[in-house]
Amino acid sequence: MDNKSSTPRITCAYLSQYVGKLVTVVGKVVQLRGEEATIDADGTIHAFLNREAHLSANNGVQLIGKVNPDLSIKVLSSVDLGPGVDYNLANAVVEVTHRYKPLFLYE
Repeated sequence: MDNKSSTPRITCAYLSQYVGKLVTVVGKVVQLRGEEATIDADGTIHAFLNREAHLSANNGVQLIGKVNPDLSIKVLSSVDLGPGVDYNLANAVVEVTHRYKPLFLYE
């Protein structure tokens, strides 16, 4: 049995296309409140963090999580990327992966 799956890279603009699915988001941590975070990923994303998340405000972050019906993300995994993230490059990677989906995604 072939269990191919992927977690497509998205920005805020793609959230509605992935409700109920796992995604990867790279963005900037705008605000932290307990186990909730506001992320700027070419738009505002509200994320519900897990207890293992150790993020810092104004740093970059990579989130892997499930998109909720309200377009928030329930985070399963997170990585603090530090302050030196090139968000234009991260957004360009998202656009390329969506333009050439067969190369990057299993759906």
